Amino acid sequence: MHKYIPAGALCLLALAGTICGPPSAIAAPRAAGAGGSGGYGSFSVRLLDVPAALVNDTRARQYIIDNLRPGTTIRRRVEVANTSDEPARVVMYPSSARIMHGSFVGALGRRRNELTSWTSLDRRRLIVRPHSTARTSVTIHVPRDAAPGERYGVVWAQMSGGNGPGVNLVNRAGIRLYLSVGGHNPPPTRFRVGTMTAERDRAGRAIVRAQVHNTGGRALDLSGTLSLTKVRGSISAGPYPVQLGTTLAPGQSETVTVLVTDQVANGPWTATLHLKSGLYEDTYRASITFPRHPGQSRSARAHAVTGSAMATYGGAAGLLLAGAVLPVTVMLRRRKAAAQRT
Repeated sequence: MHKYIPAGALCLLALAGTICGPPSAIAAPRAAGAGGSGGYGSFSVRLLDVPAALVNDTRARQYIIDNLRPGTTIRRRVEVANTSDEPARVVMYPSSARIMHGSFVGALGRRRNELTSWTSLDRRRLIVRPHSTARTSVTIHVPRDAAPGERYGVVWAQMSGGNGPGVNLVNRAGIRLYLSVGGHNPPPTRFRVGTMTAERDRAGRAIVRAQVHNTGGRALDLSGTLSLTKVRGSISAGPYPVQLGTTLAPGQSETVTVLVTDQVANGPWTATLHLKSGLYEDTYRASITFPRHPGQSRSARAHAVTGSAMATYGGAAGLLLAGAVLPVTVMLRRRKAAAQRT
């Protein structure tokens, strides 16, 4: 039987259709046709279930991520929290999404694609009492004739209202959908760092930009750190966090940016960049030198650190580890539904 556990993390999705990084889906008011936002209240949305096999994957706790065979059906519970002092009338619906320019972009409104036609909710309209929560379930049914490949979408929670003539306030928050259709073997997650470039901005701050290529078959949500070691001597700096929000579809390339928050000499430095997406992580190194004046130095070729690539797969050990840090509640699905999954 297939096992699920509570996700234990919120999913942050920004307004204006772009969904990005941190796991805390809070919607703030938007005003259409007016300069101010008013104070129409706010709400949040979070995923409650994560497959037990993906318990170590932080992305799976925030987003609906799965690799399914044609003919499979999955369900995930979603919770909406009303943090305002007034009742919230929330409408839930799926919409299309795409990955472009390093960002996951969910379409505003009910835009259809193949994935949204497979997606339904058991409760589309929720009335959430002040400082309370309500739940619904998202069901995705993959047709038996579905072609292989990865699809993207978003489940929006939307609240509309107004505080005056001509003012329409729209709050949206949502959860990303990453669905791969395949067989028993899911497409691999892989990436490659091509180059690293050192630069200084007009204020003289050091910045490192790495060109990352998605060479695998699944979308990437990249995070990681950069460390610097002086080529000659024992001076080191960092680690510095990678700026979050970079998402790549298979075959795409984008720049990952790291702001060096310390004052560092020009170098040369050995830059060690450790990146991860979900359960997959890898480390690359390059020799870089920061320019003396604002601008960029010549890009340096990055090389993978031998043996650094690693994919951690959830299993019995992962569940034991999760049990030590998460309040794990295992829910056994019906045998008929479980037989549809691999």
